[in-house]
Amino acid sequence: MSAGEAGAHAGATGTEDPGPLLRLVRRQELAFAVVGGFNTALGMTLTVAWLAVLGPDVPPSVAVVAAYGISIVIAFVLHRTLVFRVRGHVVRDFLRFVAVNSGGLLLNIVLLELAVSVLGFPDKPAAVAVMGLVAIASFFGHRYISFRREPAALSPSTGSGAEQL
Repeated sequence: MSAGEAGAHAGATGTEDPGPLLRLVRRQELAFAVVGGFNTALGMTLTVAWLAVLGPDVPPSVAVVAAYGISIVIAFVLHRTLVFRVRGHVVRDFLRFVAVNSGGLLLNIVLLELAVSVLGFPDKPAAVAVMGLVAIASFFGHRYISFRREPAALSPSTGSGAEQL
């Protein structure tokens, strides 16, 4: 990873160590997609498993909620440790993470309804396109909201910063 790429990661997340995934894929956006893909597969697997465990007498939505409850915690940990590489503020970060994910769900619903009902696009291609747009929006939401860190303050030994302007 170049110094510029490392600096881009440090500026967004407050860390200089890119970690193993970012050293491998070299782009935070790609690392986000890898973790997101894994979490999507995990969510599907957990939903199917919960459907099997809960049986036909329990509404399927219970399986979805149970799977979501597990997968959002795993997604948070993976994004926090492998993609955005931040420390501290765990509860604040988690609440923001859930808010960004909830916003993504709402955005997905609104944009899909708009694409299909108002603009007349076919539902399946529209769903794929909207999910792609929401994934991009989610990356920026997590980068600048969920895991945002203020730039490190200059220490007295480095001066006021005026010399660096």
